[in-house]
Amino acid sequence: MKQKIALGILGVLTLMLVLIVACGTPATPPPPVVQTVVVPQTVVQAVKETVAVPQTVVAQQTVVVQQTVVAQPTAAPLQFAGQTINIVTFTGPQIAEPLQRRAPDFEKLTGAKVNVITVPFSDLYQKVLTDASTGTNSYDAWVFDPQWMGDFVTAGFVEDLTDKVKSDQALQWNDIAPFFRDFSATYQGKVYTIPFDGDFHMLYYRTDVLGDGGDKPPETWDEYLALAKKYNGKDLNGDGKADYGSCLFKKKAAQSYWTITDIAASMIQSQGTVQGTFFNTENMQPLVNNDAFKRALEIYNETGKYGPADELNLDVGDTRGLFTAGRCALGIDWGDIGSLAIDPATSKVQDKVGATILPGSKQVLDWATGKLVPCDDKTCPHAINGVNHAPFAAFGGWSGGVNKNSKVKDATYAFLSYMSQPAHANVDVTIGKTGFNPYRSSQFLNREEWVKAGMSPKAATDYLGAIEASLNSPNMALDLRIPQNQYYQQVVLDQALAQYLAGEITAEQAMKQIEEGWNAKTDELGRDKQLAAYKATLGVTK
Repeated sequence: MKQKIALGILGVLTLMLVLIVACGTPATPPPPVVQTVVVPQTVVQAVKETVAVPQTVVAQQTVVVQQTVVAQPTAAPLQFAGQTINIVTFTGPQIAEPLQRRAPDFEKLTGAKVNVITVPFSDLYQKVLTDASTGTNSYDAWVFDPQWMGDFVTAGFVEDLTDKVKSDQALQWNDIAPFFRDFSATYQGKVYTIPFDGDFHMLYYRTDVLGDGGDKPPETWDEYLALAKKYNGKDLNGDGKADYGSCLFKKKAAQSYWTITDIAASMIQSQGTVQGTFFNTENMQPLVNNDAFKRALEIYNETGKYGPADELNLDVGDTRGLFTAGRCALGIDWGDIGSLAIDPATSKVQDKVGATILPGSKQVLDWATGKLVPCDDKTCPHAINGVNHAPFAAFGGWSGGVNKNSKVKDATYAFLSYMSQPAHANVDVTIGKTGFNPYRSSQFLNREEWVKAGMSPKAATDYLGAIEASLNSPNMALDLRIPQNQYYQQVVLDQALAQYLAGEITAEQAMKQIEEGWNAKTDELGRDKQLAAYKATLGVTK
């Protein structure tokens, strides 16, 4: 009888144990071993008060606890799980590289897969325009030239990001330098792109070469030519081969046509940024058929005497490689050379590269006569040591825009923001292969990342100082941002320059060809409309 009672009690206790386990499982279960210890302790206490039950019997019941481990809580779904973002940009590796490198990390954080599609720079504008205008909408975002916004925004293709960027604390919108925030990213008072990159053309020079030769960086384009001639043909990197006094990228259908404006702007624009470089603000007549533009063409052509024999076939990637290999005394480029020069894996000119504001001119254009006149207090109110500088904000910096017709706009915006946030951007701008150059105030003020990347404090000061001097110049030359600027520059200007440099046409013929091509497009689109658009772009907060 006692045995039956004992067995009955044991059955009750076993049932109690099952109920305790089943009802007491927490929402987030601790590791199974902890439950195995806790449950037997409770049962043992109960057994001691009623009937002696061997400890091992209770321990055998812990298998029930282990069965409940399978009921693990499901992790919260990632914000953009299952979504795919398609982004198009130009064939790099610059610009595409950081997008591709950071995409997997973004996917882990949000669940969104990012595909980066690349096309040649010469095709990018038309590729994006055709895709959007036909309603194909293959791309959720474009990382492209912000000067093209005039064509894409007015057509209704680009999402207005004004409210998003201002409420996005992680993006730190106000840390983006005013010029890139209020000009490059903004069109008619609204924000349409997120900057990834800040672009200015600057002069680069070999500090050791010029220093050993007792020379200073050139302040004028005439001095640039003289130094290029002096150092051309010398062995600049110790390999026993003749090197070059000047390295400029001049390949057609690449990104070469901005360089002519580097030279011409210093002679055409002398009264400040609002004066403009490309057109007369009274009648929209092109400023390309005058003594200043002719002299710019001549200087541009003469640099070829002191550069590589195949310079007309070199794009910007080629000249960067030559410069970091130690083969160039002088060069013009965006901010990329500064960070590429510190890479120990590819550079032979570490701590041997200086950067400064673009050379200028001691003569400037009289707009009324089309002739060059000397700089004085009236003709060149912003001159430095009698030299008029007009640092050119060429291109404006690669930026990301969201397709208004994208079906994954929130995920797309989140990725663009992720790329531009200081935690990522402040590192990426120090890596030469990214093609990203400084555009945030924190990137200028905090130089720790630059030193960490391999720049000496002096090199960082020179490099960032050259960008700041350009950015803060009262005579900064702005890029062209009128509708169909791509046709004006990338088609008409690029074609004429290529023919001129190849010796197929004269300087006079090149100027006439550009003037006629620009006037024809202006008349087609409406002269008054184009003039209003041009003048609107010259008022800019810096």
